[in-house]
Amino acid sequence: MGLRQEDFIRKFCAAWGDGSEQSRPQLDKIVSMLAEDAVWQLWVPGGPVIRGRAALRREIERQMTYTSHNLCTIRHIVSSDTLVMTERDDYAVFSGKPMPHSMVAVYELDEQGLIKAWREYLDTADLAMKKGVEIDQVGGPALDEPTR
Repeated sequence: MGLRQEDFIRKFCAAWGDGSEQSRPQLDKIVSMLAEDAVWQLWVPGGPVIRGRAALRREIERQMTYTSHNLCTIRHIVSSDTLVMTERDDYAVFSGKPMPHSMVAVYELDEQGLIKAWREYLDTADLAMKKGVEIDQVGGPALDEPTR
């Protein structure tokens, strides 16, 4: 149970990049894997919530302006027919600074198997320290209020 869903999420994570300087997120592929009304909470607890495929595309484009070298390494994955959870070691370069971090991501899937809800649980204090910024600046430059 859940193997097809796990494979889908593995492909979703791989679409963000291979960790090389030349690699960029495959934006069209990523967005095509999201339900039209998908919701992404950038970090839990307290992170912004982005709603809808168009807003999610804009958020990913925004992040692409200051990140590179993206790589999601799945350590563990558990699933059911409608839920996939990953424990990951992610890597990216944020505004020139390497930002390795561990996280848990939860993906809820709709009847078509697309991502309808996505939450990322991570230590924002650790990222703020690595970036050398205040914790409210973890989301990067020009992070707007949550899209509703």
